[in-house]
Amino acid sequence: MYEQNFPEKRYQKTLKFLKEIVPPPAKILDLGVKNPFSEIMVENGYEVTNTSGEDLDDNFKAVKNAEYDLVTAFEIFEHLLAPYNILREIKAKKIIASVPLKLWFSSAYRSKTDQWDRHYHEFEDWQFDWLFEKSGWEIKKSIKWAHPVNKIGIRPVLRKFTPRYYLTYAEKVNE
Repeated sequence: MYEQNFPEKRYQKTLKFLKEIVPPPAKILDLGVKNPFSEIMVENGYEVTNTSGEDLDDNFKAVKNAEYDLVTAFEIFEHLLAPYNILREIKAKKIIASVPLKLWFSSAYRSKTDQWDRHYHEFEDWQFDWLFEKSGWEIKKSIKWAHPVNKIGIRPVLRKFTPRYYLTYAEKVNE
């Protein structure tokens, strides 16, 4: 089975979570350009449309379409200056989103070569939940997990048991 060959533990956990919430087939709008996980969703029976690289802080056109069963946002919101705005504009009734959690022992991620590959936010779980609640969503389910690395040092040891990823499922609250 393909699940056993994922390059990352988070792909296994994310796919399992997704299938529990919205089993295939389902129409998904995946925020962000086509990526390895959007391909995994397709291989597992989902119909996936990705956004095209537009600035999701300013351009909400893609999320204003209500024909999707679900919107997914995997490691997207930490890159936005104001994720509240796009969350308010999403017309789909369900969303699954994940973010890397803020780690007290590690500064926010910032690529030195790619101006877009930076984390403007690294959330604590309660902050991410609050973002959803303030923008018209109700968290129905969530999980956290650690992401160990094979290096030597204090931070790698801390990463073995400190949750790094947070995955949530939320439904739109009737307005």
